[in-house]
Formats: sequence, structure tokens, C-alpha cells
Amino acid sequence: MTMPLDADVEVTDEALLALYAGGDRAAARSLTLRLTPRVLSLAIRMLGDRAEAEDVAQEAMLRLWKIAPDWRSGEAQVSTWLYRVASNLCTDRLRRRRGIGLQDAFGEGMEPEDEAPGAEERLHAEHRMRALRSALGELPERQRQAVVLRHLEGLSNPQIAAVMEIGVEAVESLTARGKRALAARLTGRRAELGLNDDG
Repeated sequence: MTMPLDADVEVTDEALLALYAGGDRAAARSLTLRLTPRVLSLAIRMLGDRAEAEDVAQEAMLRLWKIAPDWRSGEAQVSTWLYRVASNLCTDRLRRRRGIGLQDAFGEGMEPEDEAPGAEERLHAEHRMRALRSALGELPERQRQAVVLRHLEGLSNPQIAAVMEIGVEAVESLTARGKRALAARLTGRRAELGLNDDG
């Protein structure tokens, strides 16, 4: 059975997942288009490698499709569940690459190109992103995860608590410690960040 998806009516993630479980391919397409970019963005920011992030996003979506028939309504939001799966997959990959060295793991070309900035502006933006990726890579895994979810993905503290399976107070502590650690790591990199002594 396929339910026509009205462009004017916002169908919830949970409703789309239930429709997919019932065999509705249009619902699967809608849910994929809605959720995959968010999961990919999270994975890119956590891993620093687009190819690896694409693998994580694909694996997370496959796991969602696999559990769709058994989804229990009201227990968790689909997006929260998916963020948790993607975060765990990223954490597993980060743990495996410890021997490689995190600095080598943060590759080039992660961020989309700006519309039309000047060469100097692009260079400064590239240096800032490289410095930020490097500093994020130096954070403990849980701090990095909390900072990325809060400040780069824009999730609320309760949403992050659900993703990380910890209390809101623990999220606040992790993000605060992560922000302080990032600031400390970036303090000596003013030139790399494109900042002059004036400001």
C-alpha cells in the first residue's frame, strides 16, 4: 500500500518509517532525503573524512530500514535513534584509528565550497576549518561528540542526552569542558585562523 505524500502536510519521521515497513517506497525515499543529509553532516564533523562519513551514514540508514518492522512507536524519535546509531558508528571508527593518529585522519575537501568568496577569504576559511578539525581531533571522544552535536549540528541538550544516552547535566558538563579545551587549543593559532593581533 502506498499513501500519497501531500506536499502541504508534514508527515512525521515515525509515520514515514511505518509506511516504509508496510512496503511504501515513496515513504522510504522521503525519509532518506530528509534524514541522510543530517546524519552525513554529523559523521563528517565527527570523523573529518567524507568517504568514511558516507559509509557511516549508509550503515546507519541500513540499520534503520532493518528495524523498521519492529519499531515501537513512542519510545524514541526516529532522528534521535538515528543520531545515536551514527554517533556510535563514528566512535567505533575513531577508536579503531587511534593507532593511525587523528591528525592524519582529518582529510581535505570535507566542507562544501563557498558560493563565490575571494581567494583570500577562501584561504582564511580553509585555515580556520583545518585548525578547527585539528583541535576537534585532539578532544576526548565524548567531548568531541557533545560539542559537534550541540554547536555544529544544533541539537538541544535533551536531544544530545538521548543520543549519547546520558543525563542533561552530563551533556552540559561535556560541552562546557569541550568548548574550554577547544578554546585552549585554538589560542595559539591566531595566524592559522586568519586573525591578526588587532582582533
